[in-house]
Parts: sequence; structure tokens; C-alpha cells
Amino acid sequence: MKRTGWVLCAALIAALLLAGCAGKNTKIEPQGKAYFTYFDTVSYVYSYAGDSAERFEERSAEVSNILGEYHKLFDIYHEYTGINNLCTLNKQAGGEALPVDEKLVEFLLYARELYELTDGEMNIMMGSVLRLWHDCREVASEDAANAAIPSEEELEAAAEHMDFSALEIDEENMTVRIADPEASIDVGALGKGYATERAADFLREDGAQGYVLNVGGNLRIIGAKPDGTGWVTAIRDPDGNQEEYSLELRLQNTACVTSGIYERYFVVDGQRYHHIIDKDSLYPADYFASLTVITEDSGLADALSTALFCMPREEGEALASRLEGVEVIWIYKDGQIEYTEGVKDLIVEKS
Repeated sequence: MKRTGWVLCAALIAALLLAGCAGKNTKIEPQGKAYFTYFDTVSYVYSYAGDSAERFEERSAEVSNILGEYHKLFDIYHEYTGINNLCTLNKQAGGEALPVDEKLVEFLLYARELYELTDGEMNIMMGSVLRLWHDCREVASEDAANAAIPSEEELEAAAEHMDFSALEIDEENMTVRIADPEASIDVGALGKGYATERAADFLREDGAQGYVLNVGGNLRIIGAKPDGTGWVTAIRDPDGNQEEYSLELRLQNTACVTSGIYERYFVVDGQRYHHIIDKDSLYPADYFASLTVITEDSGLADALSTALFCMPREEGEALASRLEGVEVIWIYKDGQIEYTEGVKDLIVEKS
């Protein structure tokens, strides 16, 4: 899906969430605000908490500040005055360690935990390979007639520089170094969800209830509706148009993140190549049409939605079963749907 597709998808989810707010209690009007400058997508803040306009504005502004701060730290394409971000680290790969913000160190340590947890499936050091696919996708979007995929030789050479051990993190001195000059960091599978969770942390600590964050389709729900129920949201049919849904779920106090073949892709010789790259094949993962993770932490949900998308269902289910409070929905290309046991309690039955 092109970037405009992300906007449409987010808008559809937003409309459904707000529709779910109508409920029985019509005295509390939902409030909403959109931001267009973070993580190359649209971010929404919704409240059904009955806040005053001023209170909602204050909370939304702080959410915006948090997303903006992490957007700058995680940006791999642009540098910003006064900070060493991921773009800076990638440019200085092979050089000296650089002092970075404590928040970036904390994030990279979390990324290392996830790398170990997923047996390397969630690897932010795949930048060398992901960059090849990104560049081909960019060329295809500008000149479809000359669209091409990376060569085997290019991919194999890039794969020599995905070792996570090249990322050296010094917690005591708050410095980071990429030891391999050909290696690079790419946090597209984790950064958005992690930043969303930090914004959710703020809202919880501020006593907010009945808030929904939607950052490019990454949903994070804080609390429940005033009547104690959850919001109805939908899992898109990956083979249908944007108004068709495979499942509808009622969610509260949780995160919901979906990875799918329909999000970002390009076509070469009639073959579609999406953006979720399998570390083993170095090609787009070919197990499912979409995969959804539901768990309280948005960063974990974001990471697992990518990692499990690149695993056979049996392996993914085994990993999810080792983690507390993680539910998964697998949708295959033929439309078959499978899910973990806890999903049954979340499904809204169609009338």
C-alpha cells in the first residue's frame, strides 16, 4: 500500500472507533485530534473520558510531544540539530561511539531483549537488507516501468551485515556504536509501537481513562468506555477493499497491531513484493496475508506482529504461548482464519 493507503486505513479505523463510542451514553461526546508529522503516517488521539476541551488539548499536546521526540530519535533518514539519532549512528557506523539520549539507549536495550526473545526474528540490525528493498520500492513508485527487485548477490552481501552484536551499547556512559561500517539500524518494525506505548504511559500516569491512540494503524486503548465495555474495532480483510473486515473485536486497555501484505508493496513482472522481509529468505515473508497481535504493550505488539508474520503458525503460536497476555490472529491468503484461544472472548458476533 502506498502512503495514501495508510491514511485511508487509519481513517477507517478512526471512524469505527468513534462510532463505537456512541453506545448507550450519549452525554459524553468523543473528542479527536490528528497529527500528520510523525513516523510517515497519521496519528490520532481520541478521548471518551468527558474531559474539558482544555484538558483534552493539554493531553493531546503532550502525546504529540512524545511522538515527536521519538520520531526524531528513530529517524533513519534525517538528522536533527542537537541530537544524535539513528540516522547519525548509521552514518557513523564503524567509527567511534556516540553519546545519545537516555531514551534511545533504553529503546535499543529493549530491542536487544526482543531480538533474544524472538530468536533473532525481531532484528533492528537488518537495515542493510531492508534498505535494498526500500530503495527498490521507491524506484517502483516513481517509475513503475523500471521496477526491479534486489539481486541475489546484493541481498547475500547485505545479509553479511545483520549481526546484532555489531550494536555496542554502553549504558554507563550513554553511548552507542555500530562496529560494522556496512551495518545499519532500521526500527520500522518496532519504533512506532514503542513510541505509542510511551505516550500511553503518560496518559495512564496522568490518570486518563477512555483514550484511544491510533498511530498509523497501531492501536493503543487506555481504559474502557464509561459503561465499562470496550471499543469495537476491525481486522481488515487483506484480500478485500478497505471497507471489508475479516473480524470485529471489542477491545479495552490493550494494544492491537496488524502486519499485512496489503500495506506497502510494489509490483515487478506481475509479482507483488510487500515490505515485511524474512531474515532467512531475505525476501518478503510468504506465510500469511495478515497477522494481528493483541497485547497490552504496544511496542511488544508491534514487534511480534512482524516477528510472527515471518514464522510458520506453529512456531509463532509456541512463542506467543510463552508470553503472558498475548493473543494472535493469523489470516491466510485463501481467507482462512486461525487465532489463539483468548481471541474468542474478544470477537463481536455478526448479527
